[in-house]
Amino acid sequence: MRASTFVAQTISDLSQAPTIVVPVIGGHSGVTILPLLSQAQPPLPSTITESEIEALTKRIQFGGDEVVQAKDGAGSATLSMAQAGAHFADLVLKAKNGEKGIISPSYVHLTADVEGGKKVSSEIGKELEYFSVRVQLGVSLF
Repeated sequence: MRASTFVAQTISDLSQAPTIVVPVIGGHSGVTILPLLSQAQPPLPSTITESEIEALTKRIQFGGDEVVQAKDGAGSATLSMAQAGAHFADLVLKAKNGEKGIISPSYVHLTADVEGGKKVSSEIGKELEYFSVRVQLGVSLF
């Protein structure tokens, strides 16, 4: 959600933030966060320069620090995590109610989906237990 908001700010159209999807893989903070700006939907405008992409990447990676600084060290970026959790819960409820085609980047246990997890691990070149990947949410068949 942070990545989508920062992209919307970069293109000077915050109204677009809810419709922008930026896949983010990796960890929870700093350089472990890897926004895949080249896969953003809709695609980033071709007018965005390489230096703007670098600045945007760093801002996405360290955006939580902006919140802590704004709170003068008296808090954390937990509200951002809560908003993301609420958004994901909303998607899960929509899927449970039968809505189709709901795809969301999600941090998942790869061995929970044996075939899909093996494919992701082989593409990365390492055996991983958890990774952030796009998943399709839906009603369980089991």
